[in-house]
Amino acid sequence: MKNKIQHFDPNDFEAVKNIALSFPGAEESISHEGTPSIKVRGKLMCRLHDSGEFIPIRLNFEIRDHYLEYYPETFHLPDHFKTYPYLCMWLHHYDKRLLQEILELSWKSLATKKQISEYEAEKKNNNL
Repeated sequence: MKNKIQHFDPNDFEAVKNIALSFPGAEESISHEGTPSIKVRGKLMCRLHDSGEFIPIRLNFEIRDHYLEYYPETFHLPDHFKTYPYLCMWLHHYDKRLLQEILELSWKSLATKKQISEYEAEKKNNNL
């Protein structure tokens, strides 16, 4: 078995992890090649890529294409990910508001209807 050289620093995932874990049911996990990840209901929401260069975030194809078009400096799509519902965010080229927005969309695609409705109700109450 060929040993792959790891090029990632788990600390680079901290900002993403902190936002992602703010959503109900989101849990820390370990993913491909030992990279840190976040899962919702056992499904991968996002992770640090083992190259250490970007973060694949689960999004449906239509939403993914919108963000690729409008934020080409922040997001990209390596060939390997083209057939999967993921958007890849460059590790050091994002702003916190955009990251929060993307992670919320990703979380909503994986959460239960009940989790989403409770989250939306709490969000609405906090904005009053």
